[in-house]
Amino acid sequence: MPNDDNKKFIGFNQQVIDEFRAHHGRVGGPFEGGRLLLLTTTGARTGTPHTTPVAYFPDGGERVLVIASAAGSPKHPDWYHNLLAHPRVTVESGVFTYEAEAVVLAGEEREQAWARAVEADPGWAEYQRKTERIIPVVALHAITTGGPGKINAATPGEAIKVVHDAFRRELALIRKEMAAGNGTLGAQLRVNCLTFCQGLHNHHTGEDTMMFPFLADRRPEANPVLKRLGEEHEQIAVLVAELRRALADEDPAAARAEVERLTLDLEAHLTYEEQELIPLLDAPA
Repeated sequence: MPNDDNKKFIGFNQQVIDEFRAHHGRVGGPFEGGRLLLLTTTGARTGTPHTTPVAYFPDGGERVLVIASAAGSPKHPDWYHNLLAHPRVTVESGVFTYEAEAVVLAGEEREQAWARAVEADPGWAEYQRKTERIIPVVALHAITTGGPGKINAATPGEAIKVVHDAFRRELALIRKEMAAGNGTLGAQLRVNCLTFCQGLHNHHTGEDTMMFPFLADRRPEANPVLKRLGEEHEQIAVLVAELRRALADEDPAAARAEVERLTLDLEAHLTYEEQELIPLLDAPA
């Protein structure tokens, strides 16, 4: 039977899980304002699923990184032992639920990822000082089957709002990280920005090639709105290119200015799209 401390830990985790799912990834408490996902692993001994809230780092592509710190405990967390036995895991981002393959990083790849994490949050180094084990860094590679995963929304209109809010949260985090950077552009911050840029590009490409043509065919009265949204996509793409250029030049002031410009234009675009498209998408057939 679990002892009282274990019961409290399990109860706390469940509260976080419930809040995360109810609010599409937004939680309060110690995880408020951070990057959090829900990781479901298969028990190494029991074969039963176990879901754990885990902090993550963007990694610029079709994977994210998680760190098996266990707050500097002498033992690896249970979820780490589970994924060693069963590398196929389920990831909930708050927006999407998808299958992923867990790969433990080794050698220089692990050292570079660890250095980025410590640069972004020195607390990871403090955890390492508390334990003799080498804290593992794990990459979660999304297993794509024609899309980003199951979207956690009940209607097409809600799906737009959920995705948009995720972009808003990530951009707010990047702005906060830039403000705390004391005029520097850390390696992980650059990765965060580039990951955001790629995600935004993928989202707008999906709208331009799938959702907008679908609506134009079925709701031709929406064509002026769709035309404006497409033009705004092009304008935002220019801002994204400018941000990428500032990041490549490692120019903190220029990058910060481009993020502010992008924030203003993107928020106006997202708000207009929600006002115009959610009623269309959720209207009775």
